Amino acid sequence: MASATEHDVLIIGGGPAGLSAGIFTGRADLRTLIVNDGDPILRRNAHLENYPGFPAGVNSRLLLDMMADHAERAGCERREARIVSLESTDDGFAAETASGEVFTASAVIAATKNTVDFLEGIDGVEIIERGKSFVETDDRGRTGVPGLYAAGRLALQPYQTIIVAGHGASVGRAVIEDSDVAFYHDWIAPEGYFTGRDREIPPGCEEIGPEERKRRERESLDVMREFFAEPHPDDPIQHPSVREE
Repeated sequence: MASATEHDVLIIGGGPAGLSAGIFTGRADLRTLIVNDGDPILRRNAHLENYPGFPAGVNSRLLLDMMADHAERAGCERREARIVSLESTDDGFAAETASGEVFTASAVIAATKNTVDFLEGIDGVEIIERGKSFVETDDRGRTGVPGLYAAGRLALQPYQTIIVAGHGASVGRAVIEDSDVAFYHDWIAPEGYFTGRDREIPPGCEEIGPEERKRRERESLDVMREFFAEPHPDDPIQHPSVREE
């Protein structure tokens, strides 16, 4: 990625798609900023019961909190702001917030559900109107503008959280593949998995021994216990069109 920009990757939208994309780009050591405006639609969900790994379901607001923590642990910076304009530059893109702050990045992932106003006027971005606005992309989220991607619902993916999260991860991988980062596999293998076969450890992979594996597992259990120690304090956010009596 070009070094003249403030960030390697700017992700606009802090829902499941944007956070999942950031987890991958952050782990690839790409300087990633996630800018979120308000509450992701998942916070309206009463109880999420179709996300793999939670047999009895999971509080959707808790899941978002865990995803956000994961993105930060992966190295992402997160900010609350509304992006109102996006422009192509010689080095990538410049995004301006409603307060006048400007973020620059070599690549941008739009993951804003159906908000497209900041994309209007960018030559090469095709907006699809189907009652709501979407962005035309290939199957990896690439738009007609090099370095500009769309992820999740904005890229015509179904609403289900696991699908938009998975698509965000795929788009994050596409950004990595299109960058100058060496091939990135993101695989943590047991000690000797590669070296025991006289193979070099591939870029983005890691071998860990038994003690380190156990340490990481203990840490993961501690973190999950902390997240699940008490019921989440926030109630679902009601749809804005619902009338309150």
